[in-house]
Amino acid sequence: MRTIRDAGSAELVEKKSRFLCLLERVESEKEAREFIGRCRKQHPDARHHCYAYVLGDSGESQKSNDDGEPSGTAGVPILEVLRRNELTNTVAVVVRHFGGVLLGSGGLIRAYGTAVTTALEAVGTVRRLRARTVLVAVEHSLAGKLDHELRAAGHVPTEIRYGQRAEFDVPIAEGSLDEFRQWATESTGGAAEIAVGDVVFVEVE
Repeated sequence: MRTIRDAGSAELVEKKSRFLCLLERVESEKEAREFIGRCRKQHPDARHHCYAYVLGDSGESQKSNDDGEPSGTAGVPILEVLRRNELTNTVAVVVRHFGGVLLGSGGLIRAYGTAVTTALEAVGTVRRLRARTVLVAVEHSLAGKLDHELRAAGHVPTEIRYGQRAEFDVPIAEGSLDEFRQWATESTGGAAEIAVGDVVFVEVE
């Protein structure tokens, strides 16, 4: 799955109607509803505030709403763009300011879908990879060398703790755990304690 790189927006004008798409990263249905509510307050003069969102590690939670547009002409096209781009933890709201010209069902479907596509192109997306947090613990005398070598190898720690030993939390793709364990062992001359922890998701271009 993917998610948007950043929050953002883009606007499309179709036969004098303005379609403003606003995108936000969210982790729950509550956050999605709050964002939709903020969009309504920010654009109270708009005739429609149509939306869709996808949530969950596998995009298992999905919802769309036409907000007064003909059934299937707004929320579903918005959702389809999110699905087509394999996005999750993303909410898209398209605010429509009516321009006085009827677009018809086909025109509405195209306009709402294009508004979301344009916004996604503006903000960009990133891949979400399933990984595990690997704890690597070494004596303090090895901490500086390990930190340097981790970063040089592209394994940037998410947290470093200095207690009785130096502990590095490193997210590693699940398919690379054995390879990383061998690398860490060789890099520290067998002096590291290595433990595999919880599932996390990391973002890559």
